[in-house]
Amino acid sequence: MLLVEDEEKLSQLLKNAIGDSFYKFSVAHDGEEGLELFEKIEPDIVITDIMMPKITGLEMAKKIKAIDRNVPIIILSAFSDTEKFLDAIDVGVVKYFIKPFDPDELLDYIKSLEGFFGERSLSLHGEFTYNKSKRTLYKKGRYIALTKKEKEFLQLLIENHSEGVLIVDDAKIKELLWDSDATDARLRTFVRRLREKTSKDLVKNVKGEGYQIVVA
Repeated sequence: MLLVEDEEKLSQLLKNAIGDSFYKFSVAHDGEEGLELFEKIEPDIVITDIMMPKITGLEMAKKIKAIDRNVPIIILSAFSDTEKFLDAIDVGVVKYFIKPFDPDELLDYIKSLEGFFGERSLSLHGEFTYNKSKRTLYKKGRYIALTKKEKEFLQLLIENHSEGVLIVDDAKIKELLWDSDATDARLRTFVRRLREKTSKDLVKNVKGEGYQIVVA
C-alpha cells in the first residue's frame, strides 16, 4: 500500500486507522516522492491526494499507469470538482473519495477491490489465502503486498499445481522471472525474501527438482 498525501495529520490518521490491515503501509508527501517510492517498492494499491506540491496526484497517476496500468489508484480530494473527477476517470482511477471521508469506508472499498472474499480463492498452508483472479495474497484476511515478480512466481506455482504439476523446475521459474540466464543463487535469494515476507513453509524447495506451493 502506498499513500501519497501532503497533509501530515491526514496521512498519520489514515496510517493509524487502516495501516494494520496491510503487510506494509508506505507514505509519501508529494507527487515526486510518491512516484519514486512507487518504482522502488512496487505497491499493489496507491491512494493519493490530487493537490500536492511538485506534481499533482493526477500527474503522478498518469506516470504510474504508464509503468503498471493494472495497479488500482484511489483519489482523495477536498473538492467535488467535476472536471477533476472526469480527468481521474480518464487516467484510470478506480475510486474518488471527497474529504472528509470515513477511513472505514475507504478500507471497505479496498477490501472489495482486492477481492478479500473473492470466489476464486485458494486456501494455502499457514492460514494463507490466494485470490487467483486478482493475484493477491492474504493471511487471516490481512492483505500482504507482493512485488510483480512475487505475484508471477506464486501464480506460476499455483497454476501448475491446479493442472497437476506439483513441482515447477528452476529453469522454468528463472525464465519467467528474469527472461535470462539467472543464477541459482539469485533464485534462492528471491525465494528467501518471499519467505521472510510470508512464511518459510508456504513455498517448498524439492532439492534437485524445483519449487512447489503448499496448499491447505
